[in-house]
Amino acid sequence: MSGYDIVAIGASWGGLHAVGTVLAGLGLGFGAPVVVAQHRSPDDEESLLPELLARRSGLPVTDGEDKAPLIPGQVIVAPAGYHMLVEDHCVEVSCEELVRFSRPSIDVLFESVAVAYGSRAIGVVLTGANDDGSRGLAAIARAGGYTVVQEPETSERPEMPRAALAALTPDAVLRLEEIAGHLAALCPEVV
Repeated sequence: MSGYDIVAIGASWGGLHAVGTVLAGLGLGFGAPVVVAQHRSPDDEESLLPELLARRSGLPVTDGEDKAPLIPGQVIVAPAGYHMLVEDHCVEVSCEELVRFSRPSIDVLFESVAVAYGSRAIGVVLTGANDDGSRGLAAIARAGGYTVVQEPETSERPEMPRAALAALTPDAVLRLEEIAGHLAALCPEVV
């Protein structure tokens, strides 16, 4: 049994590279579902983001759809123009108002993960040019979950990791290339 039941990743500017790097380091039997909030343009509905991430990682990657089940070793990305939340071991999508000028919002995803999974959750903040994710990561920490922040110096845009570091003291601050191995140790492969 894995140590944690879900991994939530948030990224903005530079996120395709950063999220792709993390996913590329996770094995096909990764022991938890992965949910990703990557800032995307609202008119990005035909985006190839899930396909591009799947090519880098080998893991199955899909856009989030209402009631999609959360399955270990699978990655669900918040769809363009929608917030994504988790509840009862599945995904919910919402077109509620923008949060911090974003939809999808990393904070919305992370806060739902904190409520649904508590101490069984891992939150990861990667590169970005704003402070989205800092409140949500703090919520995961308050719920007893595990928190990871990309070392700002290894971020294409360091503002988001710096905002997270200002909001809380994470369990780990890691270089981008170290994050996947760390997550793999926390969520052993399912055999």
